[in-house]
Amino acid sequence: MNKIPMTSSGYSKLQDELKILVNTERPKIIEAIAEARSHGDLSENAEYQYAKEQQSLIEGKIIDLESAIANAEIIDVSKLSGNEVKFGATVKIQDQDSGETSTYQIVGEYESDVKNKKISVTSPIARALIGKKKQDLVEVNSPKGIKIYNIISVKFI
Repeated sequence: MNKIPMTSSGYSKLQDELKILVNTERPKIIEAIAEARSHGDLSENAEYQYAKEQQSLIEGKIIDLESAIANAEIIDVSKLSGNEVKFGATVKIQDQDSGETSTYQIVGEYESDVKNKKISVTSPIARALIGKKKQDLVEVNSPKGIKIYNIISVKFI
């Protein structure tokens, strides 16, 4: 499997999420399944069916996180430098139409969080920014059509 780039903080968050799933969520769902089983006929037991579905979701998430952690390539953003946008960069851009500015950090797909201005390296805007420099114009295909942004700054913090 290919290595999955992520920041050290993103890696730590994945480990924390995995611990919660394994040590808290998995035992809770096992207990819920046992409780539902005690109610008798499983073929018409909605509580049991729901608990089994939840167990499947949790186990799938655990497998996914274990794989991501095993294949993680941790990148120390503080050791990166340059004026070209790449993984880990914090980029300030300005919409050419509205003049509105936004700042995003380009992170791994498992750690993206748009509310906290962290966008996945695989997102359309990050893909458009990668390899560009301060003052470059970039075109981004968005649901509202093509948007053009000016790169105001590129930092590694």
